[in-house]
Amino acid sequence: MTSLKIRWSSVQDYSLVILGTLVQAIALRLFFVPAQLASGGVSGIAQLINYYTGWSIGAMVFIGNFPLFILGWRYLGGRRFAVRTAVAILALSFFTDALLWLPFFPKAGLTSDIFLNSIYGAVVAGAGYGLVYRGQGTSGGSDILARILNHYRGIPITQSYLMTDTLVILGAGFIFGWEKALYAVITLYVSGLVVDTTMEGYGAARTAIIITNQPQKVSNTIMLEMERGVTMLNGTGAYTGTDRLVLYTVITRSEVQTLKSIVHQADPDAFMVIGLAHEVLGEGFNSFSRQ
Repeated sequence: MTSLKIRWSSVQDYSLVILGTLVQAIALRLFFVPAQLASGGVSGIAQLINYYTGWSIGAMVFIGNFPLFILGWRYLGGRRFAVRTAVAILALSFFTDALLWLPFFPKAGLTSDIFLNSIYGAVVAGAGYGLVYRGQGTSGGSDILARILNHYRGIPITQSYLMTDTLVILGAGFIFGWEKALYAVITLYVSGLVVDTTMEGYGAARTAIIITNQPQKVSNTIMLEMERGVTMLNGTGAYTGTDRLVLYTVITRSEVQTLKSIVHQADPDAFMVIGLAHEVLGEGFNSFSRQ
């Protein structure tokens, strides 16, 4: 039974990786290529090469990823990395060219408006990247390079992405023009936001730390009216030296105002900090089963 669950989980993961690369290819062919938006990564380099040579973008994506894949296999290791990354690279390379074989596919894109292409391309591409990541895969290219730089040079992954993508966008500025390069920066930023949303969902939770003179009353009301668990932590005031209970709870975004009202009614002098939790696993929220 356990073996069957593992296999089914792998099938789901590979399905997400393949679907994600298809979505990326659609973004590339519908929005980025027609508008000459090269927003980074190997696919961006492939666009620049295609502009001068006419060589297949899909083939260039594969060729450009191949040495990076070898480096990733050598320095990052792991069969899971190798197999899933290979699937992502092959699928993206195939879909990028295969979409043009479809007679009904709009090869010239949907619109000539560069702003619409940059925004909608970012949304679609970001969703594709997010699906690949949810399938525990990588999209190859700058993903691999960023991880290697982070692992062996201590360079934060975000800075690694910034360096590699900046070089591609600078190249696009010289080739496609600086106006399109500026739009590519917008695309890069928006796609990152969409990746986070795809991976974490719209229901990002809120955490609340509550310091009150009525901890029992506040916690009972939260548990009764909101049906949310509350954890009591032992704390000591640094200024007063007084021991007191600190309440900690996790709620959804839509429950924030209700929590504020409960705390204010129980103790108008309470102190409360509300933070953002990108992901919550456990009872009342997401299950561990597909993480």
